[in-house]
Amino acid sequence: MTSAKKAPICVLGTGLIGGSLLRAAAAEGYDGWGYNRSAAGAQAARDDGFDVTEDLTAALQRAADSDALIVIAVPMPAVEHMLAAVATFAPHCVLTDVVSVKGPVVDAVRAHGLGDRYVGGHPMAGTAESGWAATDPGLFRDAVWAVGVDDGTHAEPWSRVVRLALDCGAVVVPVVAAAHDRAVARISHLPHVLAEALATAGAAGGALALGLAAGSFRDGTRVAGTAPDLVRAICEPNAAALLEVLDETLRVLAAARDSLRAEQSLTDLAEAGHDARKRYESATRWEITGVRPGDHNWLEDLRAAGERGGVLTRLG
Repeated sequence: MTSAKKAPICVLGTGLIGGSLLRAAAAEGYDGWGYNRSAAGAQAARDDGFDVTEDLTAALQRAADSDALIVIAVPMPAVEHMLAAVATFAPHCVLTDVVSVKGPVVDAVRAHGLGDRYVGGHPMAGTAESGWAATDPGLFRDAVWAVGVDDGTHAEPWSRVVRLALDCGAVVVPVVAAAHDRAVARISHLPHVLAEALATAGAAGGALALGLAAGSFRDGTRVAGTAPDLVRAICEPNAAALLEVLDETLRVLAAARDSLRAEQSLTDLAEAGHDARKRYESATRWEITGVRPGDHNWLEDLRAAGERGGVLTRLG
């Protein structure tokens, strides 16, 4: 059995997140290799000294032979293909992912009979760029990394995934898949939708509007620079949760519109938004301690702590 501390990793997909993970893990002493379906992407990684192949079967057979931790780092539409290959060539390896939605991944993992060795993951980090050229070994430094504590999660695979996240420089938030998806609909997926709408509204103003655009427009539309196919891959798999928060946001905007029309006032929206931003700025993390993987009620205790804003900074 390989060392849990520096177990080998096999990263399936070496774009921004997967490639950055491979770089960060290598910097921490992990033996790691990757797969990329793009020959150009794989070659770019090899040119930088990283072991990345276009041969998925070979990458997974190597993972099976070395008891590697497999990380699925492809957009949701490609997850099914990756899981089918893992089930065929490396079904006994510990498995995690970095996909931005968790519920559909959990369902797919279980459908392929891989649930016993799976622990969901989602590092809350990224940029509007993509591909190997955008990778950064420091991408996860001080970032939050959601790690699943769903029913049926086992202590040993969970510990390996958490250790990788911590070694990459992140702090870990334990969360169940459904709660994760509801939360990221609000703080990740909705911002993508709003950024696209804001960019569209600005461009509709023509050259003058774009010529006058400054910081608020730039910052509000930053993620609209993400490739459209990637935006769809991020947001659409979380449609149910995103629709709920979109409806909520549309009601807020409609109330602001009605107030502006009737009273020439945006007081309610401006004050509520200002207060919410201050809550975000003043939010503090507190460290979860005293919960050991495998102990009685450890999953329940971690879930409750994560819901209250707790994070793990070390593996007890």
